[in-house]
Amino acid sequence: MANKKVAALLCESEENIHYVYSDAQLAQLAGLTDLKPGIFNRAGLAEADLSDVEVLFSTWGMPCLTDEELARLPKLEAVFYAAGATDGFARPLFAHNVKVLSAWQANAIPVAEFCVAQIILALKGYFANTRMIHSPADWSREKAYVGPGLYGETVALIGAGAISTCVQEMLKAFNVNVIVVPSRPERRTVSLEEVFQKAFVVSNHLPNRDDNIGVLNGKLFSSMRHGAVFINTGRGAQVNEAELIEVLEKRPDLTALLDVTHPEPPAEGSKLYTLPNVQQSSHIAGSVNDEVHRMADYMLDEFRRYIAGEPLKYQVVESMLLTSTK
Repeated sequence: MANKKVAALLCESEENIHYVYSDAQLAQLAGLTDLKPGIFNRAGLAEADLSDVEVLFSTWGMPCLTDEELARLPKLEAVFYAAGATDGFARPLFAHNVKVLSAWQANAIPVAEFCVAQIILALKGYFANTRMIHSPADWSREKAYVGPGLYGETVALIGAGAISTCVQEMLKAFNVNVIVVPSRPERRTVSLEEVFQKAFVVSNHLPNRDDNIGVLNGKLFSSMRHGAVFINTGRGAQVNEAELIEVLEKRPDLTALLDVTHPEPPAEGSKLYTLPNVQQSSHIAGSVNDEVHRMADYMLDEFRRYIAGEPLKYQVVESMLLTSTK
């Protein structure tokens, strides 16, 4: 394989491909492969001669190929997906013995960076402090809220996947006590109830599974310490938002930092827009703008290993899909 250029194609919308792959990265790809000209959406796949295609490069929006479409790709060996979760399209590929490579670990990095930044600010009491400062008098020690600080304080990470692991690694630079709660109850040595009561910051990293819907409920939120902060960069559906809102109304000392909600965005008139102790961002924790090119780099590097016959780093297998995530 190392002595020939494999036939490849780009599969997704032109907009998405050009967002994730820079011109320089596309030039690298063209130099590494026998790249078919153009970018193929689903209609294009139906019209083109794909009989020699061995690898496919894609990103967000990758279609779930049907058996008929895969039959038109008889030599397809691998899909290099410059994005994260592959559940939406991977299983038919597995059924046809096609390797799936994903930049999910690259996409974990900006989310982890976002969380660590919020954790540091939360431990300093930044969010509660800034919403209290309206006049010179508010600077007084009696009025201005200050958090516990980082040194020796406790942070809980709910979930033990790629993002949580990355956050743990980044937090090693700070003297904080990190408690990790695996998403599956049978793997836990500490309960959700215990960590919500103990940690000053609780950050949600649960996988997007049906059994996690609504598990973060009002009872847990109401048990949090005075001034505590909840961060959600996981999925909005994992939070019982009606109960969260009820607790936040009763507990103005708490803060919720929500990068995801359910629905997304919240419906018009939701109290999530008006509660002073809620800070929303518009799902920006994941890879955006310059950061998306990291995902393309991961897949270019993985392809180089692929053609060199070296061990692959980012291969996805069926047991890794969200239905079986730890």
